[in-house]
Amino acid sequence: MIHRIDHTAISVPDFDAALEFYAGVLGFEVLFRAGWPKGSASIDALVGLEGSASKMAMLQLGDTRIEIFEYQSPTPRPQAPGRPVNDHGITHICLRVSDIDAECQRLERAGVRFNIAVVDLGTERSVYGRDPFGNTLELLERTAGAAAADPPGGARR
Repeated sequence: MIHRIDHTAISVPDFDAALEFYAGVLGFEVLFRAGWPKGSASIDALVGLEGSASKMAMLQLGDTRIEIFEYQSPTPRPQAPGRPVNDHGITHICLRVSDIDAECQRLERAGVRFNIAVVDLGTERSVYGRDPFGNTLELLERTAGAAAADPPGGARR
């Protein structure tokens, strides 16, 4: 029986910059840092790579956990800048916020590029943008009066 998603993992080109962004800017707490050197056969088998080596950290914000990886080996292919969200794979990470307008301004100063201004969806306001590594983030805020109609942790839209 599956109970919930435990975490989402993101491969990034710069481990320290990713920690600064996700912990320093977005406010995630670094739970632990780890990694492995090249030559670990059991980890190679686990991740399905040959000769892998990586730095990693587990981050948490509320009930959400994100795992950050920077692979040193094998050499990763960079993500296409501006990869469309309709391409196969993880499309975005959604962060529930309050005062979405202020968060947009703060995150723009930290290097997030938003597609457009915040969109009013009726019971929620939303905006999509890119973190400094090209990953898509959605900011989502309940509008006034929506909390009573939206079950805690429940479905949206």
